[in-house]
Amino acid sequence: MRLEGKVAVVTGSSRSIGAAVAKRYAREGAKVVINYRSHPELADQVVADIKAQGGEAFAYCADVSKEAEVIRMVDETVRQYGGIHILVNNAAMDPRRTWNEITVEEWDHVMGVNVRSQFLCAKAVFPYMQEQGYGKIINVSSVTFFTGQKQFLHYVTSKGAIIGFTRALAREVGEHGITVNCITPGAVLTETEYEKVSAETIEESARFLAKAQCFSRREIAADVEGAFVFLASPDSDFISGQTLNVDGGWMMH
Repeated sequence: MRLEGKVAVVTGSSRSIGAAVAKRYAREGAKVVINYRSHPELADQVVADIKAQGGEAFAYCADVSKEAEVIRMVDETVRQYGGIHILVNNAAMDPRRTWNEITVEEWDHVMGVNVRSQFLCAKAVFPYMQEQGYGKIINVSSVTFFTGQKQFLHYVTSKGAIIGFTRALAREVGEHGITVNCITPGAVLTETEYEKVSAETIEESARFLAKAQCFSRREIAADVEGAFVFLASPDSDFISGQTLNVDGGWMMH
């Protein structure tokens, strides 16, 4: 198991990519904190699934755009598990709206959840990673940074900011043995997409992506899990400040 003995905090991990990564980390031997802001029943189910496969996890409710809540989550993680080795900044929101209809309030909210949260979480775990001389910070951006995307101006802007944040933070913390990298998933088909859009839209996306990607099928969470394991494992100890695009060959850079 590649993450045995490690402690991982995965934000926004009650469903979709976050839940898949949390479960995979547990299978690789890590103790995992399942962060959520709403739907405790989903977070509890992820914990139950991890425990059923012999792993260790607990769920913690925190709005990671708020500093006090982040600090309490990190303190509780250290209290229960003794430290933090891996942080996955996954929590995000992606409202769809024509750009000139976005209110200032919605713009600020998206930036808070998608960008400020990553800064706050990294800042909160840093003292523990610094003390142990080792840490893995993995930020989640999006393929939309490369594509641009209509009706997602605030979302795409936030995801671009994350790539800049990754590069700059890597320069700041490398001397402490901490790596900072970024993953840009593609159009991952998750349960949240089924909740937000129609079946016809999903089918239309599948037809488009079959032509745009190297692989003629929709990406699923299992396709991106391995990248998260690699960047959390010792195999990536000399890699930092990088963005790994996992989108089936849709965008190439």
